[in-house]
Amino acid sequence: MALTAKVRRVGNVAIVDLNGKVTLGENTGVLRDELRSLLSQGNKDIILNMAHVTYVDSAGLGELVGAYTTATNQGGSVKLLHLQGKMKDLMQITKLHTIFPAYEDEQAAINSFGATATGTTASRT
Repeated sequence: MALTAKVRRVGNVAIVDLNGKVTLGENTGVLRDELRSLLSQGNKDIILNMAHVTYVDSAGLGELVGAYTTATNQGGSVKLLHLQGKMKDLMQITKLHTIFPAYEDEQAAINSFGATATGTTASRT
């Protein structure tokens, strides 16, 4: 299943709704390109909505770490939303839960940036 990324904006926060598998190849490229695009446009507060991510391999984890590093180096922040069972376990096993704030509630994730709500939507596949 190809990875798709749909971007919504709530206040100053960009929420990237991911759908599919974050795996080696074109799928990690979709995530990488979307994050680079957001950062180049000045979006510093980014939430990755993982609710519909069905699988993440080691390359996908590497891409998440790369996203975190790139955003942090540019004064931004990447947070995770709606981690599913296996993904939660993977974040614990790899200790990545110590660098990625994760939320179950979208509004709590948005509020963690100090944002206010107004929505716009853009899409990329």
